[in-house]
Amino acid sequence: MSFFVDSVIMITSQVLFFGFGWLFFMRQLFKDYEVRQYVVQVVFSVTFAFSCTMFELIIFEILGVLSSTSRYFHWKLNLYVILLVLIFVVPFYIGYFVVSNIRLLQRQRLLFSCVVWFTFMYFFWKLGDPFPILSPKHGILSIEQLISRVGVIGVTLMALLSGFGAVNCPYTYMSYFLRNVTDSDILALERRLLQTMDMIVSKKKRIAMTRRQMYQRGEEQNKQTGFWGMIKSVTSSPSGSENLFVLQQEVDALEELSRQLFLETVDLQATKERIEYSKTFQGKYFNFLGYFFSIYCVWKIFMATINIVFDRVGKTDPVTRGIEITVNYLGIQFDVKFWSQHISFILVGIIIVTSIRGLLITLTKFFYAISSSKSSNVIVLVLAQIMGMYFVSSVLLMRMSMPLEYRTIVTEVLGELQFNFYHRWFDVIFLVSALSSILFLYLAHKQAPEKHMSL
Repeated sequence: MSFFVDSVIMITSQVLFFGFGWLFFMRQLFKDYEVRQYVVQVVFSVTFAFSCTMFELIIFEILGVLSSTSRYFHWKLNLYVILLVLIFVVPFYIGYFVVSNIRLLQRQRLLFSCVVWFTFMYFFWKLGDPFPILSPKHGILSIEQLISRVGVIGVTLMALLSGFGAVNCPYTYMSYFLRNVTDSDILALERRLLQTMDMIVSKKKRIAMTRRQMYQRGEEQNKQTGFWGMIKSVTSSPSGSENLFVLQQEVDALEELSRQLFLETVDLQATKERIEYSKTFQGKYFNFLGYFFSIYCVWKIFMATINIVFDRVGKTDPVTRGIEITVNYLGIQFDVKFWSQHISFILVGIIIVTSIRGLLITLTKFFYAISSSKSSNVIVLVLAQIMGMYFVSSVLLMRMSMPLEYRTIVTEVLGELQFNFYHRWFDVIFLVSALSSILFLYLAHKQAPEKHMSL
């Protein structure tokens, strides 16, 4: 009876997650496009639902909701379904819609879709060769063989996004990095833009007048007949066409300059609004968060470097370790196990909410940046693939943030994986991503004032 009740709870939550994914698909991703393929919508919503269910099971594990046998069963079921979707369903439909957009291959779309899927499977399986994730005692389709490869891709994506986010967040929030923009700077740039637009209009008028004169001259030459008319039409110089070519080149150069001036004006307006916003209470709060995240970024880069150099992987979750250090330093009586459980629950909840929210915002921006009416289905499926691998890897890495007694069932479900490898791989990619982001933002910040002065 308890297993039936637990299953009802899990199915209800999955239906709610599926509905949220469906609404997000309709209200955010496809609000500007006509939905022609409902299978894309179903696949995206199923991926989102089962990804969120894994996070739900982590919270249930900490709170002790449902029986242990029910949680283990739903862990296994959820992982097999999400792996089936990520490895078999989504790649096949990506190949199917890519082939469908190619006219020459539309008659044999099913055949070529299978070819694309087999190509994906070949490279997906070969992915395990350079990494220490293979184990000869596991079957070819065992959950360890599949989740280990998904974990490599997902952890790489997580580390890249985390490295960039750890650097970009303080750069975005802190008012220290804002350029000093005044109203006179904006007015001067707007005046320059208006002058450029006036010059474009003036030169386009000259082009129109030159074309009209050439047309009238051509009509006069057509009216002249006889031998002398032919000689005059041959010996006359085409000065009007040469002037027209020069004027058109000047207009093209001015239009390019006007586009740069317009973008720079918009950038200065946005910077001025950010300066005014930074003076508000909410702006000061985000500025404080920027300083906090900058310290976190430096600490995270330092710890990643230490972990890589000394080949170190923590065996105690950060919350328990932090409480133990504080208690030993202050010398007070404190129930470490009780409070580490509750604080770990809050920490894991914050990680889950921010991960889902951050990934959905990133996916929405990415979709609007590159989507079109023809490629939208393929892009949504690619985003579903990224989302599923990202969430599976989040569970794999989040295991370290859980107290030891709650890691047992997660370890049993995920199988005999090289968990230490994934943490070291995350540190390596995170360090590369963070340092590259620092270099990129430094060059962009340094170039912005020079660009403003040159314009």
